[in-house]
Amino acid sequence: MKRERREFFRASEYILFGFVTLAVFILCVGAGSVGIPPKETATVIWRSLWGMEQSNALAESIIISVRLPRVICVALTGAALSLSGAAMQGLLKNPLADGSTLGVSSGAALGAVFAIAFGIYLPNFPFSGTVVMAVLGAFLSLLLILSLAYRLDYSLSTQTIILIGIIYSMFVSSIMSVIITFASDRVKHITFWTMGSLQGTSYENVSMLGVTLLIFGAVIAAHAHELNAFAIGEDNAHYIGVNVKKTRLIVLISVSCLIGVSVAIGGTIAFVGLVTPHIVRMIVGPNHRRLLPASVFGGSVFLMLADLVARTLFNPLELPIGVVTSLTGAVVFVLIFFRMRKVG
Repeated sequence: MKRERREFFRASEYILFGFVTLAVFILCVGAGSVGIPPKETATVIWRSLWGMEQSNALAESIIISVRLPRVICVALTGAALSLSGAAMQGLLKNPLADGSTLGVSSGAALGAVFAIAFGIYLPNFPFSGTVVMAVLGAFLSLLLILSLAYRLDYSLSTQTIILIGIIYSMFVSSIMSVIITFASDRVKHITFWTMGSLQGTSYENVSMLGVTLLIFGAVIAAHAHELNAFAIGEDNAHYIGVNVKKTRLIVLISVSCLIGVSVAIGGTIAFVGLVTPHIVRMIVGPNHRRLLPASVFGGSVFLMLADLVARTLFNPLELPIGVVTSLTGAVVFVLIFFRMRKVG
């Protein structure tokens, strides 16, 4: 019975991870060009939540109107990207699998840039054109990359997938450059967006990210047992009753939707899905019933701290959040790759 409980994320662990996430959240909401103490930040949020009268109108305006929607979007984006990375690493048995290393984020960015440059939208649905094109780009890119990798290497080795992902990302970058050439009036917006930024996000973005994470995060979590089975190989997973093709398709669609919506709202934010699952895996272990929920918390904390650095490091100048995650992720990527080669 004790062994069975350890296979799942326990209530005490939810409380611990939740407390850390909440503490970082309060810190990030209060920090900025106008610093607000954590206690006052929590008070403002609490009073606003229950519709109570505020004692500090300036703090309320800064927190509720500007910082709160941004930090919530950052947390949800980090959770979505981290969960996607953990799911892909389990599905492909590839510790370097991630939306950025596989080129999926680049595909989503291509779809979103195309929608922004040529004004593709659906009436009465804010950001719908960008989101739909980003999700479609992410899914088609993932299918294309895995298909090419399978044709070249039936074992789907790490080196083959990463190499194709890098080549595909370079190809997509060239196409985006061509699109930007024909959309000169939106160059500045597209360029800053492709570096990753959640500046100016709204509560509409919060709703879209929250609903997407709730739906597709639940779908991925429901397949934690199947992802554990993939660790022993697809053939063995099939022998113990896992519908390999159905599981792969469901997880890939869910991952594509999570990455697509995240990219559509926040731009290209690289390496979150690579770095966070590895850090979390060292804490809770490789069992996906524990790894997936822990990755949600870990991704939120990681990206909130990255956004805090981006906002405050060169204040009042703000760095794109993608720059911070790329610098961090590049170092971790190299360390993981060399560790894999050493073990191999």
